[in-house]
Amino acid sequence: MGDDRVGSAARAAMPAGATRAGAAPPAPSPAQPVVVVRGLRKWFRSRGALAGLFSGDLGPVVRAVDDVSFEIRAGEILGLVGESGSGKTTLGRLLLRLETPDAGEIVLRDGRDIAALRGWALRRFYRDVQMVFQDPYESINPRFTAYDTVVEPLRAQGLGRGPERAARVAAALDQAGLRPPEAFFAKFPHELSGGERQRLAIARALVLEPRLLVADEPVSMLDVSIRAGILNLLKRLSRELGLTIVYISHDLSTTRYLCDRIIIMYRGVFVEIGDPEQVIDDPKHPYAQALRAAIPVPDPTVARAHADPDVEEEVSFDPGACRYVALCPHAMAVCRERPPALRTVAAGHQVACYLYEKGASA
Repeated sequence: MGDDRVGSAARAAMPAGATRAGAAPPAPSPAQPVVVVRGLRKWFRSRGALAGLFSGDLGPVVRAVDDVSFEIRAGEILGLVGESGSGKTTLGRLLLRLETPDAGEIVLRDGRDIAALRGWALRRFYRDVQMVFQDPYESINPRFTAYDTVVEPLRAQGLGRGPERAARVAAALDQAGLRPPEAFFAKFPHELSGGERQRLAIARALVLEPRLLVADEPVSMLDVSIRAGILNLLKRLSRELGLTIVYISHDLSTTRYLCDRIIIMYRGVFVEIGDPEQVIDDPKHPYAQALRAAIPVPDPTVARAHADPDVEEEVSFDPGACRYVALCPHAMAVCRERPPALRTVAAGHQVACYLYEKGASA
């Protein structure tokens, strides 16, 4: 199994009952944000027709993330919720510098803007932030064993040698719920179930002991019967390790269970921010209300509000207006004149809607 992949060495180096290599992390201060985002923007140019390559017409601009600002608090699980195309995955990739912002800044706790990181500083940055991707069947190399998959970040960062690496791999697998870890060392991805593959992806992220984990719809590709196990795992990791998690999803029901705070995104902007009880039990923005109405109700005798009107959205929209105006049942004249800003409607609860601005009228 290689020079640093001996099960007996892992067992000898791993303390009894250990679930993480190294000392326990210091308790995070909830008042101190891990990341501060200011005026972040990322636009893409959509692919036009082949003729456009010669004429210079490259197609319309897609405003995936459009001037958003927020903080990620230490130790919290922050949910980013929205339908496909809302910009939530692009925002997650920006946080890990897998995409380069067009404007704005992402500032770490120590004051560094991640866009300015180079060389060793950038390499060190990837010890502190990691990502779990949506599809465990695509995000894991099928030619790597479970051990190779989890040890690769340690090799890339030059961390540990021989038995120490084996011990850290075993600890990460154990943390992710793959037990006993040595039984998984030589297994290939095709020998694992979908849930086990996603746990392997989580172990790969945990082996570097990051401070921030971005989980991009980590349960959407899994059977309903095993989703709860992954959600419980993420919740336990946040609680026991003080791990800060950004959880990206289109499913309000899972964010209600898992998240401490929820941001609703629509077409690249934030429309509502608050804790789960505020955003899900008492949503203010018409789009958040539509998302809530779309949650399936198992009891057929319970009436539910209609989600969205049967209107097909246009690809383009007016950036000088509210982006939900074409579908909003409460649209007013002011909604077509300028986009609304986030305003506080209750403690910790913000919404971008003119319905809650005094003086606004149809």
